[in-house]
Amino acid sequence: MNEPDRVLGERLHAIIKASAPSLSPKLWYGMPAYAQDGKMICFFQSAQKFNSRYATLGFSDKANLDDGTMWPTYFALTELTAADEARIVALVQQALS
Repeated sequence: MNEPDRVLGERLHAIIKASAPSLSPKLWYGMPAYAQDGKMICFFQSAQKFNSRYATLGFSDKANLDDGTMWPTYFALTELTAADEARIVALVQQALS
């Protein structure tokens, strides 16, 4: 993975492993992903691989993010601020609740 996606992916890996050590890193369609009990919870998609203008952090239907009748499961990433990192920690912890 080339920069800046590699930098985002490495930082996401550190955030996810620190906030949810129970998640196991995996490759999912060649992209970094994290599973619990063999079930994919969240994943990173590089912008470069999908010829997109931004990378994404996504959550599978196994993630407990349900909020009413509609909620986001993909988040665009262009950089990671301290506020973004805190939101990712909260989302990952909610996904596992």
